[in-house]
Amino acid sequence: MKTKHLLIYSSLVILTLAGCSKNTIPEAIEAPIVNVPATYKITEDFENGTKGAYLAANISIATGTWNLDNALIGNTPEDLKSGMKSARLKAGTLTMNFDVSGLKTLYISHGKFNKDKDFSWQLLMSEDGGTTFNQLGKDIEEINTKLVTDSFKIDVKGKVRFQIKNKNTASRINIDDIVFKGIGESGIIVGTPDTDPGEEPATPPAAAPSRGLVVDADAQPLTGDDSNALFGNPSAANGLSADNFLLDMRYYVQSYSSSRGIPNWVSWHLDPKTITKVSDRLDNFAGFSGLPADYYQVSSNSYYNSGFDRGHNCPSADRTSSTAANGATFLMTNMIPQAPNNNQGPWAKFEEYLRLQVVSGNEVYIIMGSYGIGGIGKSATVSTTIDNGKVTVPANVWKVAVIIPNGEGDANRVNTSTRVIALNTPNINTIDPDWKKHIVTVRDIEKATGYNLLSGLPQQVQDVIEMKKDAGN
Repeated sequence: MKTKHLLIYSSLVILTLAGCSKNTIPEAIEAPIVNVPATYKITEDFENGTKGAYLAANISIATGTWNLDNALIGNTPEDLKSGMKSARLKAGTLTMNFDVSGLKTLYISHGKFNKDKDFSWQLLMSEDGGTTFNQLGKDIEEINTKLVTDSFKIDVKGKVRFQIKNKNTASRINIDDIVFKGIGESGIIVGTPDTDPGEEPATPPAAAPSRGLVVDADAQPLTGDDSNALFGNPSAANGLSADNFLLDMRYYVQSYSSSRGIPNWVSWHLDPKTITKVSDRLDNFAGFSGLPADYYQVSSNSYYNSGFDRGHNCPSADRTSSTAANGATFLMTNMIPQAPNNNQGPWAKFEEYLRLQVVSGNEVYIIMGSYGIGGIGKSATVSTTIDNGKVTVPANVWKVAVIIPNGEGDANRVNTSTRVIALNTPNINTIDPDWKKHIVTVRDIEKATGYNLLSGLPQQVQDVIEMKKDAGN
């Protein structure tokens, strides 16, 4: 089958650099270190989108908000797709409502829906935030009964967004996947960052009623692949110790400290299913009624006027597959008093980075925790506790993320080459917002906490990956 592969350039002039002559560096002079910008590859596969009608509407999916006009998300046997779903477009448009920066190449996989006749469609680009769209190159002939991938070279330094247009009233097109490859920060945001912003009311709000755990069919399995504690129980938490109390919250697993009123650590699995956009951010903070009766129950207003955010361990945006999943993240047993600029700075950005790794074809096993006493929030002075001494303000906040490609047999697929990112930040409001400046090794966190992290992996694997300090690219 003949397939057209197009190389399309924007209207900007493209300069080709002439080859440089080979220079010899004198032995006494070292070559300068060149910082090569990080590259990114982000895929929109439409797997976490839901739209069953052709009526024009905006939908939120992994990469952002898209407008589907005379288009839907199809999952029938006739839809061409690389996974379970793909976009299906009649005579209409599929339009990004967000920009991407640093883009070098755009890849689009496409083909005819069902047995529709051959036709052509257009790719358009906007450099002014969607005010105007201009066609890139010529119309693209659609003759394919299977998905094929075309590449489009983009040479624009600023922000761009795209629109796919079908003007044929008799034929439909499937789109799946759209891949963005570029250099630097893409500007694409996956999920709503976990923040607790805004001015506090003059009087304390009434505490929301406490609630128990609601579990839906999307909860992670108890054991095996995708289970939340697959790589171990760092503190040997159990159901007997009040300050190392094991709670399986089904959407995450944690060790809880009753005397501190916060988790010691929280562990969870992140993959495309967990960020499927079914639920919006609920903000339904509440005390957890499932604690033993003699444990102090932290309430939704326990952090009032403290100068600290209700900082999630397992983020809201990591659990959007149901209201049960999202609501579980707003239980106060999942919170720590976190300096606002810490919560909304490096942590929000790092959480976003990990979700981008998922959109790029990976799954991530994450453990987050805190230790020490004393942080600095809005008041610029050290606070050791809040809520009349019932809730400890930690001195440091840490996280370990194990990143592996999507697949099966997860524990057996982790080896000495597996990427592991460890972060440790002081819980202060004057913190540097660049998460990459807080990268440490897993062993650094183990020394600070006394925990045995990633204990579910073979010791020979731990001995290598726990000593590596990730570059943050």
